[in-house]
Amino acid sequence: MSPVDAGSPLQGWENFYVIVGSSAGALIGLQFVVLTLIADLPSDRADPQASGAFATPSVVHFGAVLLLSAIASAPWAGIAGAAALWGLLGCAGVLYVVLVSRRMRTQTAYRPVFEDWLFHALIPLAAYAVLVVSALTIATWTRTDLFLIGAAALVLLFAGIHNAWDAITYHVFVQRRERRKAEKEP
Repeated sequence: MSPVDAGSPLQGWENFYVIVGSSAGALIGLQFVVLTLIADLPSDRADPQASGAFATPSVVHFGAVLLLSAIASAPWAGIAGAAALWGLLGCAGVLYVVLVSRRMRTQTAYRPVFEDWLFHALIPLAAYAVLVVSALTIATWTRTDLFLIGAAALVLLFAGIHNAWDAITYHVFVQRRERRKAEKEP
């Protein structure tokens, strides 16, 4: 028998959450590998501020997807317990995105452009808000809400991938070019 009880609204979602949760877990691991590889690069004093605004949120979003996948894969007899937990996860995510937005505004290492606001603030905020609303309406719109929750998980996963890619390309191309330029200047 599958981990989700027969008759549970979550039945049929097992493979989806195994794939999405495994992907999130693997991407968290890759973030640690990349951080280790770039740890010896010279850094600016403002970089830790930027890390809290641009790097850490990717790991948090991947962690949220991993947690959401675990919640959806647990053997719930009904949907209420899972809904309560993903609603709490959504509330925590909304608060976290507000904190990230504040960090983006106050850090001095990089001036965020529209794409940064979109992928670091607006898109994750929408995904976490969907979790909250779905938790509140699950009794009425069960099937629709389950698809919305799956979509929120994918949106957070893809936003995290986009943000991780941006951070790595910034370090590899922009900062390396600036260091080389600074080394050539007398």
